[in-house]
Amino acid sequence: MKLTRTLAASAAAIALVLLPTTANAVPLDVDYDVVGTTTIASTGGTIDITPTVLSSTVDSAGGPGSLTGSLPLNATTTTFDAFGFVPITATVSYEEAAPIAGQLVRDGRLTRVESTASYYLKLTDVKIGFFPAFVGNNCRTAEPVQIPANTPAGENFNIVAGGTLTGEFTIGEFENCNLATGPINALIPGEGNTVELQVSNGRIR
Repeated sequence: MKLTRTLAASAAAIALVLLPTTANAVPLDVDYDVVGTTTIASTGGTIDITPTVLSSTVDSAGGPGSLTGSLPLNATTTTFDAFGFVPITATVSYEEAAPIAGQLVRDGRLTRVESTASYYLKLTDVKIGFFPAFVGNNCRTAEPVQIPANTPAGENFNIVAGGTLTGEFTIGEFENCNLATGPINALIPGEGNTVELQVSNGRIR
């Protein structure tokens, strides 16, 4: 039984490694473990992306290897100082607006991921100092935030072991935050926000 499992795992690994160059490969459903961080440029705050699972489908038929999937992100609490001295605390949630879409690209001996994720960013339990801001339950970005998740230049994404994915993105304005809408839009939206994901432990579903 152990030998059978070992052979099956080896066959799966070989199939995954060959996938980007196989013209008529059958689509494979692959799960990965993911952790990471996001940095918000306007506040200087860092938000942890706690352990989650990327559920992806890789299909190389007719191309270098298309990648689609879903990456649910857990809500997390962040704290930063507005104007350098006013502590702000908020729970940040991510509502998936569309499936992750991208591709696996051969670059010489390297394989790179080029993909984009799309989320509404939602804020709840916002406090200014010790005082609640009463943003309600529908305070979120008016439009989905498009977040690139790409293999850094010169690095390799191993289809089985995974790799690092990074991106830079823009946060648009928030809406439905009651009286806090204006202050939130003065503090958070803007360019230059970054994300770094550590993707690992690829396994066929």
